[in-house]
Amino acid sequence: MRFEDMDLAEEDIALRAQVARFARAEIAPSACQWEEEGAFPLELYARAGATGLLGIGFPEEVGGAGGGAMAVLMSIEGLMQGRSTGVSVGLGSSQIALPPIVAAGRDDLVDTYVRPTLRGERVAALAITEPDTGSDVAGVRTVARRDGEGYVVNGAKMFITSGVRADFYVTLVRTGDDPHAGLSFLIIDRGLPGVEVSAPLRKTGWWSSDTAALSFHDVRVPAERLVGGEGAGFLLLMKNFERERLALAGYGYVTAALALDEALAWTRERMAFGRTLQGFQVTRHKLAEMATQVCAARTLTRTVARAMDQGQGVLREVAMAKNVAARCAMEVTFDAVQLFGGMGYMRESFVERLSRDARLLPIGGGTDEIMREIIWKTMVS
Repeated sequence: MRFEDMDLAEEDIALRAQVARFARAEIAPSACQWEEEGAFPLELYARAGATGLLGIGFPEEVGGAGGGAMAVLMSIEGLMQGRSTGVSVGLGSSQIALPPIVAAGRDDLVDTYVRPTLRGERVAALAITEPDTGSDVAGVRTVARRDGEGYVVNGAKMFITSGVRADFYVTLVRTGDDPHAGLSFLIIDRGLPGVEVSAPLRKTGWWSSDTAALSFHDVRVPAERLVGGEGAGFLLLMKNFERERLALAGYGYVTAALALDEALAWTRERMAFGRTLQGFQVTRHKLAEMATQVCAARTLTRTVARAMDQGQGVLREVAMAKNVAARCAMEVTFDAVQLFGGMGYMRESFVERLSRDARLLPIGGGTDEIMREIIWKTMVS
């Protein structure tokens, strides 16, 4: 067994291989085309759902495939063999949208939203960020006012992954004045009057994953779509953040590992001054440093996943893993592009795309700065 897999159980390796086979067959052949088109076919959700891929990390009793945090990492490692971060995160938007519904434990919501989404029949999106509010979730201004048998929602959301094609939005709203206790989750169906969805936002990376701005104008939402009760939103969100940040750390080290593989292959064949690029000590040492960064980020992230599966609190450690893996992705993809030279700057080059995709990792799910604040507060508390 390779050193990098020594911390994995046989079932982890088997799961990753199963997902990788799907990714190489269903995603890789069209990855470049879908990136340029800015979307992948909706039918891919159904094909992924039929294999059980969308249910990884969700309990079997809600229609999932079982498994915990390590299983989610294995699915990311496997999906990224399709050579498209955008497709991977697009298919994975349910990983951050559905957990609050699952945690609430209501069978009616599970049957209406969770099960069909895990089968690939519906698309879910999590709606947190607003035009004026990002990492500071206490500043959420989208208001849900109780009115008779439901709520009237007014506000806007921004940078919503899978927002263009989502059938419903698990939306953080303000139901009270308290900065934290006044937050709640509502499921808002796309087709309700007053819901407006923008055209796909143009982004630096993750092109094949659609991202939208949403607006809500006097949207009437039945009270039955409240998730976990009024005021439960903040606690549900904090738990959800751990899952999201672990996934982003996974995308970080996998992005870096893919860039390293591309750089190794390129420098083995590329000739300069009568020898391959690997014939130069500066190249060999650069590749050695890139490999070390990947190993460190992967090991830390998997260790955090294992701790999560054992029920340990990992608020600080998952913040550390996200920052380490994001920095790894940024630096390793930068170095890979540099080793490729002019070809690394061309759209035909996979490392060019990886370098663009890496840029979101220190921002999404809470910025690097927020992660450092979390780490510091847990150090002195």
